[in-house]
Amino acid sequence: MLVRINPAPNEASSGAGLIRTSIMAKIVSSILQVVALAAISPLVSGVITKIKNNLRLRRGPGVLQPYYNLAKLFKKEEVISETASWIFSAAPFVVFAASITAAFMVPAFISGYKAGDLLLLVFLFSLARFFQALAGLDAGSSFGAMGSSREMFVSSFAEPAAILAIFAVSLNLGTTNIGAINSLYAIKLSTVIAAISLFMVILAETSRIPIDNQETHLELTMIHEAMVLEYSGRSLALIELASYIKQIVFFSLIGTILLPAFLSCNFANNLTVFAGYLAKLLVLCVVVSLIEVNLAKMRLFRAIDFFSFSFVLALIAIIMAALGV
Repeated sequence: MLVRINPAPNEASSGAGLIRTSIMAKIVSSILQVVALAAISPLVSGVITKIKNNLRLRRGPGVLQPYYNLAKLFKKEEVISETASWIFSAAPFVVFAASITAAFMVPAFISGYKAGDLLLLVFLFSLARFFQALAGLDAGSSFGAMGSSREMFVSSFAEPAAILAIFAVSLNLGTTNIGAINSLYAIKLSTVIAAISLFMVILAETSRIPIDNQETHLELTMIHEAMVLEYSGRSLALIELASYIKQIVFFSLIGTILLPAFLSCNFANNLTVFAGYLAKLLVLCVVVSLIEVNLAKMRLFRAIDFFSFSFVLALIAIIMAALGV
């Protein structure tokens, strides 16, 4: 004869309360991390610009200049082309929403953070690129159409290389979940090579030299700037803020792949984790600054060689990962 023993009401309610508390704590930590990433994302671009100017022996703007630019843009009114449709007005919000969603998926400095999927991260930024290219065409200007065409040309080479690099990393992890990176205590050589390949793609995704140049508005060189040339006011501020968030998300991903040890320690709510994260960002800022100062922008069709090298590195990383190296 089986006797079923039901748990006491107090025990059941306390267990449910603990589950709810744990869920709320995860939600709050996720929101706090995304808010912190969005808050410091303009600072990353400011630091890169400052380091570049110091290397060029120039004074240049301060590290807080991106914040001043965003504040000025949010106060300005918008000027919308008469030929633009609802796509032009909706694109900044789609781009910003995609960047914020991507920020929820990458572990940065919260210990035990449950991150998202690597392939979904690529899809989100591809969605943002698609709407931004549509908006460039929708404005009816020749510069917007030129920038959209160039952006699609670059993305057709950047995305396959990024997916191969992600596949190499996932072979070592056994999954495409970003949070699993934190369980790596020994970084393999294949992971380092895949990270280098992904970093080359990130230079293109964040509109940096040698693929693009954020500091120019010349017709022969600009790609990203051409697509957003018709935007102004709050819409332009949203696009700029989304690009800052996209950059810090990619930097966080590279830092987590190469140095996951900061997140593998049980230092929840500890300033040591945040300091380690800032140190990784600073190292990446220095590397990007050195690349932009010492390299020239490639011609558009020479970018194929750049992505071919990234593609080959990703293939080598896949072969080495399959061999267990």
